[in-house]
Amino acid sequence: MDPELLERITARRAELDELEEELAQRLAEVRAERDELAVAERVLERMSEQLTDERASAAPAPGQVGGRAVLLIPHRTSGVEETTLPPDYQRILTAVGQAAGPVMARQVGDALGIDVNVRAKLEPLRGKLVRLVDRGWLRKLPDGRFTTRL
Repeated sequence: MDPELLERITARRAELDELEEELAQRLAEVRAERDELAVAERVLERMSEQLTDERASAAPAPGQVGGRAVLLIPHRTSGVEETTLPPDYQRILTAVGQAAGPVMARQVGDALGIDVNVRAKLEPLRGKLVRLVDRGWLRKLPDGRFTTRL
């Protein structure tokens, strides 16, 4: 055999062995990264499910009070929108928000078309305003007027 040809074959084999080692290392890196992405995807799916569950539990849910079904008002937190409130409460928030400044319950009643001269119609409205204050949707000033949260 020709020694020069044998030397070329040996050199090429060494190159291929080196390339094989490099490719094996690259393949291992690619597989490791793919495994990390699979784990990240599972974590993201789990977190998404948890967020969906949390949002569902933050939405108003019917409850029982004195044997009657009532709609609970959620606390105001990030991620909870006004749209989760019942329509009556949304209208109250809109009326308070559109006022030029802090308002009394009577002024809110006027804006909503409620007969404010009838105490039996004004007091439920006042209760809703206080409930919105308790849940963080509105703010009640010391003089009894209501305003939006800042």
